[in-house]
Amino acid sequence: MENRVFRLRVTYRMTGRLALLSHLEVTHALERIVRRAKLPFALSQGFSPHMKISFGGALPVGVGGEREIFDLQLTAYVAPTKVLSALQQASPGDLMPIECAYVEPKAAAASVTYPFSVYEATFGHAIETLAWPPEIEVVRKGKAKTLVVDDYLVGAPLVEGNRLVFQLESTQAGTLRPDVFLGACLPDDPAISIMRVSQSKHPIDLCQGR
Repeated sequence: MENRVFRLRVTYRMTGRLALLSHLEVTHALERIVRRAKLPFALSQGFSPHMKISFGGALPVGVGGEREIFDLQLTAYVAPTKVLSALQQASPGDLMPIECAYVEPKAAAASVTYPFSVYEATFGHAIETLAWPPEIEVVRKGKAKTLVVDDYLVGAPLVEGNRLVFQLESTQAGTLRPDVFLGACLPDDPAISIMRVSQSKHPIDLCQGR
């Protein structure tokens, strides 16, 4: 009889200097946090067992996140409040778990469940004009690829003084990185900071509540 596994979805904040970590470095850091928290994490089978942990959509180096996600499989049920407390005590301030809840073991991955991401970029001065090309050429694995911006950009970006808020959709065809989009919009004006502030199942009205 197969042992029961409990799948926990953890939401965490990644800010400050830790936004400069690569996705691989973030995954290693979170694995160490889980170990320090002494949670009963499940291991994969095979010659080289590893922690059963999976992550939401990766962020580019230099982009932080207010609500990032990872899924952790546990071999025993632990109350979400106790899990959160243990993780928080084991975490640095710039890589801090803020919520956790159990999901169905066969639920879709977070990267599939939450295809819409809202980003907020801050600049050193007020944004006067904003425009972007209909297409952006990127190089991936040594090959050039042309992305149609409207395939990924959801609605019009929102300009608020020195802040730019925009929403991108991850599709089966791929993704448009937020830093690449900003580089196409404002090529001579790099952002001071870029944060993913939310991930959702459906598009969000950027004007709501602003």
